[in-house]
Amino acid sequence: MNVTLLPLLAALVLTVPAAPAATAESAAQVRPGPARTVSAWLPYWDQPTAYRDAVAHAGQLHTVSPFWYRASAADRVDPHENAEDTAIVDGLHRAGIKVVPTVMETLPAGVLGAIVTDPARRATHLRTLLAVAARGDYDGLELDYETIAPTGDAQYQAVRAGYAALVTDLCEALHAVRKTCAVAVTPQTAGSGRIWDYRSLGRAADRVRIMAYNLHWEGGAPGPLATPRWYDQILTHATTLIPRAKIEMALPAYGWDWVAGGETEHVTWKEAEALRRRTGAPYRLDPATGSPHFTYSAGGRRHTVWYQDARGVAAHLPVLRKHGITRTGLWALGFEDPALWGVLARG
Repeated sequence: MNVTLLPLLAALVLTVPAAPAATAESAAQVRPGPARTVSAWLPYWDQPTAYRDAVAHAGQLHTVSPFWYRASAADRVDPHENAEDTAIVDGLHRAGIKVVPTVMETLPAGVLGAIVTDPARRATHLRTLLAVAARGDYDGLELDYETIAPTGDAQYQAVRAGYAALVTDLCEALHAVRKTCAVAVTPQTAGSGRIWDYRSLGRAADRVRIMAYNLHWEGGAPGPLATPRWYDQILTHATTLIPRAKIEMALPAYGWDWVAGGETEHVTWKEAEALRRRTGAPYRLDPATGSPHFTYSAGGRRHTVWYQDARGVAAHLPVLRKHGITRTGLWALGFEDPALWGVLARG
């Protein structure tokens, strides 16, 4: 880790309150509860709904990651609208949930790669991230940096190594002040996801959240967001590089509405189900992929909707059990089928 970060680390240590001393009386009152196995992202654009959802399912949630920050330069990380709401942070803590905000980015092509491959700019960005971690009563920080994914062959090895170095230094610094370090990655299968150095990220981070969705997405043909076979491929590979206890398979609570000759639209489970009922489309769960889907017509155009619900997730969870994965993530709070929580509780 860069020695220039030591003064900032010293300041960060002062922000972490000392744990109260345990007493025989307090120890006697503590009863171990059921394991909390779910983390979830909290979208800033529907924060009240997502927060209520989190509190209602606090018994299953170990971590909530408010989607609050966006990196826009090496030395700049900006809060999204509605970010840094202390009432939400305090309420989640009262419910026993850790708060680990997400920093995402939408940098122009090549900009993120240039930051992580230049040691000076990478150190600047690291200091900027640590300042964000110290801004609120947070339990850690998560990086969700995705514009490096399409890096070309000529640069991808250097960008891969540079990003792994950034995450390694960030996690080391966060651990020094007793904070959690998480990283979100896309699935790594044959021909995809190679930009992520799973082994290095798995060694450095406390949680590696595999965003296990968008097998079919807005940029392609209609189809399921995930399948059991795809999950098996992802986990067969990931578990050879990342400790199982650190892997979280992040599941979708949304879908896509493809329209012939038009623009594909994102739909949450709630929106998809409302649309299905409104158009009178029958419910169908594809037996091969464990995914619900339907079609309808509007404005003279045929629409095809694939999404995910509790029944679909139930069809996918056996693959996670096969690979010894007990922790899941959810994109995102407020999107999901309410029955999903019962499915996740049963594993």
